[in-house]
Amino acid sequence: MLGAEPGVALVAVGGYGRKELLPGSDLDVLLLHDGRDGIAKIADRIWYPVWDSGARLDHAVRTVPQARRVARADLKVALGLLNARHIAGDSDLTTRLREGALEDWRSNARTRLAELRELHEERTRLHGELAFLLEPDLKESRGGQRDVHAIQAIAAAWVAPAPGPRVRAAYEQILDARHVLHTVTGRRSDRLVLEEQDEVARMLDLLDGDALLRNLAGAGRTVAYAVDHAFRQADRASGGRRGLGVRMRRAKPERRPLADGVVEQDDEVVLARAAVPASDPVLVLRAAAAAAQAGLPLAPRTLARLAECPPLPVPWPEDARDALITLLGAGPSAIAVWEALDQEGLLTALIPDWERVRNRPQRNPLHRFTVDRHLVECAVNAAAHTRDVARPDLLLLACLLHDIGKGWPGDHSVSGEVVARDVARRVGLNDADAEVIAAAVRHHLLLPSVATRRDLDDPMTVRHVATTLGSRLLLELLHALSQADGLATGPAAWNDWKAGLVADLVGRVSAVLAGEPAPEPPPLREDQLALASGGGPAAIVKGSEVTVVALDRPGLLWRAAGVLASHRLAVRGANARSIGETAVTVFSVAPEYGDPPDAALVAADLRRMLEGRLDVEDRLERRARAARPQGTAAPPPKVTLVDGASQGATVVEVRAHDEPGLLWRIGRALGECGLNVRTARVETLGAEAVDVFYVTDAAGGLLTDPEARRSAVATVLAALTVVLSPGARPRWAGPPGTPAPGTRPPGTPAPGGGPLVPPYLPGPGSLEPCLRRYLTGWPRSSPRCAARGGCPPPTSTRPRARYASRCSKRTSRCPWSGSSSRG
Repeated sequence: MLGAEPGVALVAVGGYGRKELLPGSDLDVLLLHDGRDGIAKIADRIWYPVWDSGARLDHAVRTVPQARRVARADLKVALGLLNARHIAGDSDLTTRLREGALEDWRSNARTRLAELRELHEERTRLHGELAFLLEPDLKESRGGQRDVHAIQAIAAAWVAPAPGPRVRAAYEQILDARHVLHTVTGRRSDRLVLEEQDEVARMLDLLDGDALLRNLAGAGRTVAYAVDHAFRQADRASGGRRGLGVRMRRAKPERRPLADGVVEQDDEVVLARAAVPASDPVLVLRAAAAAAQAGLPLAPRTLARLAECPPLPVPWPEDARDALITLLGAGPSAIAVWEALDQEGLLTALIPDWERVRNRPQRNPLHRFTVDRHLVECAVNAAAHTRDVARPDLLLLACLLHDIGKGWPGDHSVSGEVVARDVARRVGLNDADAEVIAAAVRHHLLLPSVATRRDLDDPMTVRHVATTLGSRLLLELLHALSQADGLATGPAAWNDWKAGLVADLVGRVSAVLAGEPAPEPPPLREDQLALASGGGPAAIVKGSEVTVVALDRPGLLWRAAGVLASHRLAVRGANARSIGETAVTVFSVAPEYGDPPDAALVAADLRRMLEGRLDVEDRLERRARAARPQGTAAPPPKVTLVDGASQGATVVEVRAHDEPGLLWRIGRALGECGLNVRTARVETLGAEAVDVFYVTDAAGGLLTDPEARRSAVATVLAALTVVLSPGARPRWAGPPGTPAPGTRPPGTPAPGGGPLVPPYLPGPGSLEPCLRRYLTGWPRSSPRCAARGGCPPPTSTRPRARYASRCSKRTSRCPWSGSSSRG
């Protein structure tokens, strides 16, 4: 297409220049010329056939001075020119461009590399870190392809070496995955979403998506470690008086001792001249501990020499264990040192069981890191709590090993107990200390689980935890571990509310272990007592606490929860107390997003609900219509009756996909079974909710009748599994033609006198009761519609008409909610 045109050259830049074209890549080309006339016609002669072929083209037409001038003003253009490759035409023009671009890059390296670092940090902020994302961007994430290009750009400035063999191998892994992703999706897509992972893994001859993520995590960490080292070298070079890219005679480096055989030189940790790695097995840990305590990186050459150290004897000598504790106790600076040991393969030599969790992804949106990095983050967080426990060494080791069982099948707490005991003995702990570590790993989820899912005012809850742990040493270790683990997991896994509940539980259990009486539940405040003395109905909102006072009657708790849900307030806990015939229900709430709603408005709606002047269902229905539909299929809900958790109530644990009004839906279903909710504990883990209810039967006793227990489980499941879409019949996640659990034929009363729940909607012309669709998924029966032939089908796309049939006749008001049955 170019032909034998003098003074014109076609140059590939960017990915095309690197010979890395993928199925969805653009063709990045530059048409160079020497200022000749008629260049537009030549350009058209080249561009149009490419466009006609359907290829994506990113093109420019410039002279060599123009190209250099644009590159000096635009970092991305400058990076693209570093990979310029001649395609056709006058090769002298391409040579002049390449040499000029490299000359400009090196002469302005100080400024250019500072801009490159800013670009790298911005990409990390926007796209996260490839190694720790469940759906990483293979190109832009930290540790992705762009970071290898950054290493190459730093090398082009003559301040760091080009990517080594391990980085090139990691780059090929990422490039292969990106190539297959383009092939699978049939489009330019660099984000490896969950739906494509198994197919991409299959085409790469890997077992499944987890194996793919694990490979990419290892590759991403290799690249991230290398780019960090390259930027450190660039920073060190920029400190020279004559700038980057200029060779100069350096003064004799200063060396500062840090530990036996370990010194600091040029802001890195290196080995002393007298150190002999081949005869010193503890040197690895001693050097790592010194680097972490000094907040300095281990030099790559030092890491290579440390690989010569012989294996540690088993059990470890005391100085080796002390060095490991010193490393973990250094806090955040230990992370970079641990990563360096991992990159050199030294960790699995020290702790062989580490290999099973290394780079292992966690299919849980709460977790920010792979299993191995999560363990290190937990130990680093625990360093802040070493002053709070009697045995800081056991705390740090327990944190490092608490999820080690995730590398084995089955419950990771159970399998982790066995592995942690073996590792504790390997590092030289005696049998008693090894048992403490094993017990901490076995019960590391106990405190947050009980604190958020059980009634702490129930004496049986505290006795259960005290009996399980048996010692104050283990209790204080688990308290610190819970805090460190929650912070290492992610912001959704730990907050002030959960921290307060765990601290409250620890205080109660500590008192029982010390032989003291368990603390009494905190009394009601004076304003709450004053409110209760009036008998209600009344409500007050103070910060994150909502108090509702009314005559004691079934369903009060969940109806109030519905009002709170309609105001975007997520209920985290609820406790009901009785003062005579008056019920005082205290809710712990938090706004779902944004600023909290107006407290006066919330209190007013609660009072309207208590007086029977507010239709909670209608409010939640309108909010559900405004909500965005769920994009992915959630696993089915699970309802469990937990026996032995309380002496005065039956514990109902519900696990379901979180959504507005969930507590209201479950509470209503329990009310339909004639059960009273005494206490509720609500925990949201990412998109999943774990709600726990302390319920009693109509007589105030435990739920012991087998039929009533089955009915309660079936009714709650039905409330959670029935799905309605606009204009559709209700359905549930069961065999076709089988009625949903808990549904009854029309006219059959529900247990506890609840509303009638037919399992179907009437069709056009039916004379069945008029039914409306509600957030709960339960159609509600109201008085028979007087319209001829029943309600007609929807005739409008308005939101109201999409959910309810239009009715031209006024009917009586529904006795259950007070609202009209008219659609």
